[in-house]
Amino acid sequence: MKRIKILLSFIFAVLIMTSCNSINKMSKDAETVGYKIVPEVLETHAGEVEMTLTGTYPEKYFYKKAIVTITPVLVYEGGETSFEPVVLQGEDVTENNKTISAAGGTFTHSAKIDFAEGMNKSELVLRISSSMKDKSLDFPDVKVADGVLATSTYYWAKGDAILMKDKFQRVIGESKMADIMFQINRSNIRSSELKGEDLAVLKDYLKEVKAAANMEFAGTEVSSYASPDGPLDFNEELSGKRGTGAEKLAMRELKRAKVEEAQNEGFVTTKTTAEDWEGFQALMESSNIQDKELILRVLSMYQDPVVRENEIKNISAAYEVIADDILPQLRRSKIIVNVNKIGFSDEEIMEYLDSNPDTLGIEEALYAATLTEDLDKQMQAYKLAEQKNPNCIRAVNNVGYVYMQKMEIEEAKAAFTKAQALNDNDVVKNNLGFAALLSDDVAAAKEYFTSVENPGKETNAGLGIISIMEANYADAVNYFGTDPSYNGGLAKLLNGDAEGAKTMLDNLDIDSAWLFYLKAVVGANLQNEDYTFNNLRSACEKDAEMKAKAKNDLEFAAYFENDDFKAIVE
Repeated sequence: MKRIKILLSFIFAVLIMTSCNSINKMSKDAETVGYKIVPEVLETHAGEVEMTLTGTYPEKYFYKKAIVTITPVLVYEGGETSFEPVVLQGEDVTENNKTISAAGGTFTHSAKIDFAEGMNKSELVLRISSSMKDKSLDFPDVKVADGVLATSTYYWAKGDAILMKDKFQRVIGESKMADIMFQINRSNIRSSELKGEDLAVLKDYLKEVKAAANMEFAGTEVSSYASPDGPLDFNEELSGKRGTGAEKLAMRELKRAKVEEAQNEGFVTTKTTAEDWEGFQALMESSNIQDKELILRVLSMYQDPVVRENEIKNISAAYEVIADDILPQLRRSKIIVNVNKIGFSDEEIMEYLDSNPDTLGIEEALYAATLTEDLDKQMQAYKLAEQKNPNCIRAVNNVGYVYMQKMEIEEAKAAFTKAQALNDNDVVKNNLGFAALLSDDVAAAKEYFTSVENPGKETNAGLGIISIMEANYADAVNYFGTDPSYNGGLAKLLNGDAEGAKTMLDNLDIDSAWLFYLKAVVGANLQNEDYTFNNLRSACEKDAEMKAKAKNDLEFAAYFENDDFKAIVE
């Protein structure tokens, strides 16, 4: 019995030594295993880093009872992240893993991890361990790739929020009219008309404008008419005489009011209408006269004035009412005084914004924001407009717009949500979309953008950004179109069109460090050294932080040992 125990112990020791020797030999011969990574330099797309590892084992390498675990690990400053491991087994192992025979074999393993800051300068290593029975051994790490190209993260998420425009007009035209009525077939102006209310109001208006510092006379129109009954020749002469009398009256009142502009040629214009069919139709449409629709049909069927008059007279019952109620209103002259009301100057508006905001109307408050690039002043102006009218969607939306420029995203979303409650229109949906993007809520952003009924360039830009984020680069190119834009150039580059990206970015007039940096990346893709260095130099001069970024950006890996590159980024 003792001999048997000794023999079993010996056999067990031999097996352990065999196992150890086997996995030791696998570790020693590890360099005979071939590994390939696709892509050779890791990249991030749609916020993920994906790789495919292929391993090739030579004949007699993989022991029949061995289990090998390979864990790809991305190692970077400040941390490391593991991909899903692949487990391989020899042909005598009965577990459910990929089998590699003693005759050799290959495996392919795809996995992905979420991209994180810092990974742009990293190494992909394989951590390998082997086991047989109860013995295991960790092999030396094997570096298989560098990472991570992060160009797909260089998009601008801020996008193009939309301002709602003011309706401010510095010069607002207004008019005052006096009607001078005439008796049938007469052109003399009666004393009752000279003492009438219309003319009295016009006289007072002339005095008011003359005294006002912010009003100026723009001209006077005198239009005279005859009613559409009787011979045309007679009516032409009659309307002309009425016009002459009305013009003299207008000039007299302008002179009495001391309107100097009245002496200028063309200040008073005259017009005569022999038969006022247009006025006749308007009065008929607003009347309750019997056979009204029949008379209007006559007007639409016949253009000849004589035929019209005869056809209407044939409607005898209605014509009597027309002669009494309609035609007398058409025997008139109109004196119209046109005036320009001059608003505050830009300087006055900005002064009142601080010193006397109650002086400004809502349109002036909205306009004030366009007179400055100071975001705090813009906010002051838009909040003043909102205070004057809390239900003004333009004011509420524009408050959100300024919050977006200040990158105060939660406040912007609150303002846009309030605007949406006032009117759920395309502008507000677009702006909520960009606010959602800046909150990393891509699903909500997409929902807002796709709900826009009439998409414009801003909405398409939002969808283009989302397409870049989701690695749908061809879609992004289509969304951005041909108009030069930073994100449009990035989309072209990511879609494999570096030349198209260069053309678009070269036509973009933006003084931005990021634009110069992206152009340098494009130059590196085109192997255009001068273009790369010139733009990288401009980027670093505008923003010194670009130096550290370029040092770790694998887009410039070919230049890491270049003296000119070093001089730019040091």
